[in-house]
Amino acid sequence: MAASAKRRRGWRKRLGALARFTGALVIVGGLYSAFSPSLYAQESEANAIDSEAVKGQELYDTSCISCHGDNGEGVEGRGPSLIGVGSAAVEFQVNTGRMPMAAQGAQAPSTDYPVFTEEEAEWLGAYIEYLGGGAGTPEDLDAMVDEADVAAGGDLYRVNCSSCHGYAGGGGALSSGAHAPSLEGVSNEEIYQAMLTGPQNMPVFADNELTPEQKAELIAYVQYLVNEDRDPGGVFTLGRFGPATEGLAIFLVGMTALLLTTLWIAGKS
Repeated sequence: MAASAKRRRGWRKRLGALARFTGALVIVGGLYSAFSPSLYAQESEANAIDSEAVKGQELYDTSCISCHGDNGEGVEGRGPSLIGVGSAAVEFQVNTGRMPMAAQGAQAPSTDYPVFTEEEAEWLGAYIEYLGGGAGTPEDLDAMVDEADVAAGGDLYRVNCSSCHGYAGGGGALSSGAHAPSLEGVSNEEIYQAMLTGPQNMPVFADNELTPEQKAELIAYVQYLVNEDRDPGGVFTLGRFGPATEGLAIFLVGMTALLLTTLWIAGKS
């Protein structure tokens, strides 16, 4: 009987161990079922982001890699590094037609016919941001500009921008064959991206120098400045280069008129 009791105790131990193992499996399975949907959602969102970067990499490998390198590290004498420039810089260069650059020169000129669409520019920006991060454009930029203080933007423009782009936004020549382009017809996004990234000879106005709100004020003033409906020059804008051009025109026209008048009076006397 002692042997029979011993066998029963052994079976009870085995059954207890099996019950505990089964209970542990049930608990683990329940926890997995509870948390697996969110894990799948996170994985799906990550894959969606990666898909834009993958599309951007395909475009990069066919149009940008020869100048900017295999991983955006740049190629000496051809193109700078893109690590850390962010999507804002890429979208500005691509959407304005400056990149891909047709030929090496002092400055990449803008064109009216960009090689890539705005969506493709976003893909390229996503890939470059994936490589090294960087700054982007606020999604509510247009609303920020609409609510901005135009007068405060005028003060910022005269201090930071007028020396290159002119008092009337008409642009101007710089050293070494470069130039500051006209601001007429430039979108809010392009102006913000240019300030944020400093393309070519333009300095970088990071958020610690000009806050996003100040950038919006400056953009509001630029759009006010180049609006043809409010052009104080009327039909004769003289290139919108500001008081220097207007003063020269007045001097030449006035002196010529005075000279002709003097000669006419002398001939009559």
